[in-house]
Amino acid sequence: MADHVDVTGTGSAGAAPDVVVLDVRVAVEGRDVASALAGLATRLDAAVAAAHDHGVGDPDRRTTGMGVSPRWDREGRSTTGYTAHQSLRLRVRERDRAGDVIAALAGAAGDALGVDAVSLEVADTAPLLVRARSAAFADATTRARHWADLAGRSLGPVLRVTEVAPGGAAPLPKMRLAAMDAGGGVPVEGGESTVTATVAVRFALGPA
Repeated sequence: MADHVDVTGTGSAGAAPDVVVLDVRVAVEGRDVASALAGLATRLDAAVAAAHDHGVGDPDRRTTGMGVSPRWDREGRSTTGYTAHQSLRLRVRERDRAGDVIAALAGAAGDALGVDAVSLEVADTAPLLVRARSAAFADATTRARHWADLAGRSLGPVLRVTEVAPGGAAPLPKMRLAAMDAGGGVPVEGGESTVTATVAVRFALGPA
């Protein structure tokens, strides 16, 4: 096998996220299972309608979980009622409207609403991945040239290229979810999401 050097390069590219993902849940208590489910259906319908009215279309609403659980007395011996819940994931494609969507959900579902998570993502990561791969290859080339110089050799052609891990979104948003202001809005700061790519490259080593 010809003399060679194996190096790994890493590159990244960032962009402001343009989609806000809301993980919310609606939970309603009732004396029995039927009343808990009925109450949940009423609050949930109102919340979904509020989301739709604020631009969250059918493809951007997804149920992520649901269930009914008993509530017990302090001794844990007998049930005092039941709690029905359903979780939803909402994708808000107009980032500036995320606060209004949260406020609308709160207005529709009242105290039955819980916000479990607010995250941000880039809708189309393909252009970022192209830039990240280019940066990763450039980083690998720089490393290989350095090793070749240290060895007193010249850097030859590329013999093999392998992407170490699938390139994809690795969101690192710097975000702030502030308390509702007097107007009911919840400001969300997007920061930046980063896509990272890693590549392993084998270069031939030429003569000094």
